[in-house]
Amino acid sequence: MNILVLLKQTFDTEEKIVIQNGQISEDGVKFIINPYDEYAIEEAVKWKEDVGGEVTVLTFGPERVESALRTALAMGADHAVLIEQNERDCDETSVAKWLAAVIRNRSYDLIIGGNMSVDAGAGQVALRVAEELGIAHVSTITRLSITDKKATIERDVEGDVETVEVSLPVLITAQQGLNEPRYPSLPGIMKAKKKPIERVSIEELGVSEEDSHARTKVTQQYLPPKKQAGRVLQGEIKEQVGKLVQLLRTEDKVI
Repeated sequence: MNILVLLKQTFDTEEKIVIQNGQISEDGVKFIINPYDEYAIEEAVKWKEDVGGEVTVLTFGPERVESALRTALAMGADHAVLIEQNERDCDETSVAKWLAAVIRNRSYDLIIGGNMSVDAGAGQVALRVAEELGIAHVSTITRLSITDKKATIERDVEGDVETVEVSLPVLITAQQGLNEPRYPSLPGIMKAKKKPIERVSIEELGVSEEDSHARTKVTQQYLPPKKQAGRVLQGEIKEQVGKLVQLLRTEDKVI
């Protein structure tokens, strides 16, 4: 089975966000594999170990993304592809078109991505890739079974579980609970250092600038206001209710 994994590198979830000149500063920041994508890598490697085949991880980004690809290789992936970021503006639509252009030239049975990235949280890229390729997609999955070129999938639906049956090839996005991602072993890390990473420029993909231009633009970024200390109201319940209503009307202006 040939499995492709869509990967994104994000800020470590423990990092403090600093905004300078309207942009998020990357100075001294630790980057990691997007946590939801770790479930995708683990699921791909498990299926490779169970039924054979190869796992290829694909990503888009600057040179620093190589470290995320190396980690995925250390977890058990066989190949890695990096679409090199240039100075062109891009968004989820652009990235999906470039990833799809790379995938069209490859053989695959299954594509797995994370449910969403913890930075943007849009949850769009993987599903847009499926639409570009014209294949079925199922999101937020928590269980996967494959028999005779058919996948039986369980997915989260707001507190309940939905079961879907679909023919391969299919694209799925991984939700927490699908598996428990492994830690890269020392031998895996050493082997990953020697594995080549295929680098592809956007210009090589044959996607026109008009077709892949960014459809959205971030106009402003800012941190939420600092939380103010709470206030304890005194007196009888009736007095407290009256004071609360007055504060909501005059200070917070919500009523």
